[in-house]
Amino acid sequence: MNFIRNLLLGLWYILTSSYIKGLIGQALFTFLGFQFLNLLLPDNLSEFSLMIGAIIGVIGFLLFAGVLTDWLLWIGGKETPLKHGAREGRPEWTRYLGPDVNHKVIGIQYGYTSLFVLLVGGLFALIFRLELAQPGMQLLDYQQYNTLFSAHGIVMIVSILLGVGAMLNYLVPLMIGASDMSFPRLNAFSYWVSIPAIVLVLTGMAVGGWDTGWVGYPTLSLVGPLGTMFFLLGFYINGISSIAGSINVLVTTATLRAPGMSLFRMPIFVWAALATSLIQFTATQTIAVALTLNLLERATGLVFFNPAQGGDPLLYQHLFWFYSHPVVYVFVLPGLGIISELLPVFARKPLFGYKWIALSSLGIALVGFLVWAHHMFVAGMSDTLRIVFMISTLFVAIPTGVKFFSWVATLWEGKIELSTPMLFVLGAISVFLIGGITGPILGTVPTDLHLHDSYWVVGHFHATMFGGFIFPFFAGLYYWYPKITGHMYKEALGKLHFWLMVPGFWVMSFGQMSAGIMGMNRRYADYDPALGIETQQVLVTLAAFVIGWSVLIMIYNFIASARTEPVVSMNPWGSRSPEWQIPSPAPEFNYDVPFEVVGDPYDYGLDKPYIRFQVVAGD
Repeated sequence: MNFIRNLLLGLWYILTSSYIKGLIGQALFTFLGFQFLNLLLPDNLSEFSLMIGAIIGVIGFLLFAGVLTDWLLWIGGKETPLKHGAREGRPEWTRYLGPDVNHKVIGIQYGYTSLFVLLVGGLFALIFRLELAQPGMQLLDYQQYNTLFSAHGIVMIVSILLGVGAMLNYLVPLMIGASDMSFPRLNAFSYWVSIPAIVLVLTGMAVGGWDTGWVGYPTLSLVGPLGTMFFLLGFYINGISSIAGSINVLVTTATLRAPGMSLFRMPIFVWAALATSLIQFTATQTIAVALTLNLLERATGLVFFNPAQGGDPLLYQHLFWFYSHPVVYVFVLPGLGIISELLPVFARKPLFGYKWIALSSLGIALVGFLVWAHHMFVAGMSDTLRIVFMISTLFVAIPTGVKFFSWVATLWEGKIELSTPMLFVLGAISVFLIGGITGPILGTVPTDLHLHDSYWVVGHFHATMFGGFIFPFFAGLYYWYPKITGHMYKEALGKLHFWLMVPGFWVMSFGQMSAGIMGMNRRYADYDPALGIETQQVLVTLAAFVIGWSVLIMIYNFIASARTEPVVSMNPWGSRSPEWQIPSPAPEFNYDVPFEVVGDPYDYGLDKPYIRFQVVAGD
């Protein structure tokens, strides 16, 4: 009876959660906003009315979810002290179902949302991979295929952005000795505003879909189905989340570091978070301009990109890629920071070239703004500009190479422990190396002209994303899982996840690039049997399913281990990082006793402390 009672209570808590309330508010405000504007505006602006209604719906989500409550009360002159913990009379886990100001709760919310969205985007890929396993159209029509691969792209990108938010929110305050982010309510807002954005993108699939890919190029985006508008708007709203989150990380890192923690005494992951946030804060505003112009041209008839009416579609490409190439490093830099953070722990050696690795993150962020047009070598660019952007693209290899050489030097003659986090770190290095080696081929004009828009690009991009973020993200999840839960994961299942996923990915990535060399174009629903790529397509499809099953094993591992595995020691990895010097899970305000930094963070094997907790009078 107690089990049934607890189950019903749990369902009730979920059904009355801020997620459900927010969805109700979003649907209601979207409908009312559209109906009101539709009465006021002429018939030819009905899509504009729906676009504004959808924006009002986002506000409705935030109101019904309770995200704006404190700010509205403050505007009304009422005091709004920060509230911690679950609502009175409810179990502690229910605090994850609503707005919360604690950075660890918000980080976990980002994390489980990221994994959920990752599964949704992966499911889309598995469906259209089944279609590509054989020539001809078996399961889908062309519009369904176009919608699925387009949704796969943007949904996976949103998943990675959420994963980045999870790592930055949970770890940065802990690593620098802060009790929370500088702006806790803005931190909660940055997470919750991403939920209606995801809903808008998925809604677009139900109202006609879109056939533009994740890039949303006009003129396709100007004439596509209604789903195109929802996709563009969801993309736009998600950018608000990125900008708000980056402001918090930048201010927190600048103002809340522990005494003695100079910039070159920060954990290396904080450097990666700093570089990532600089890109998010600046580049995201460019894509906001591109998407705003695209939406206005589509919904109101203003002309920006349609060449038939004097517009310039290449203007959109420049605006889009000025954001979208730096944003690749928003995905990659936190992953590379996790690699650099974990290698010294499991090699039991100081991190080789700490300052060079730290500055290389800023170097990658800077050079990333100077290479966007290598995505446009086939768009009619002058030869002079092609050469300029080719050279700037190749310069990215310098700060990236610094990291690789430092990683190898850190591993050299180390006492390496091959636990699951370390296995995923090594897997990440091997996969990211594939992406790094295949990148200059696309950044060099002659080879890019041949391989542009081929499946070689798909293989390269997946290697960069998986090696640069997905594998490090999984390494980080395994590594910090004991810190988050106070329990240890099942090591055997973790290693099974690794040994399924890494070989599966190698097969998938090399198969994609092989198909590209043999003439397979990306974004195509079908291909000529004369290309002779059926074997590659079948192998890529099978590998994708293996990867999918391995991720499900990880999720099962985390859920089961949180209930069955014994409580771990305070510092199971023997880490020097501050977050491992306090109990797990971390206390509500992180450090009950403040600390000061007295050494370097990665002096493993040397008898030198990194932090010293202050002695409190009476202890």
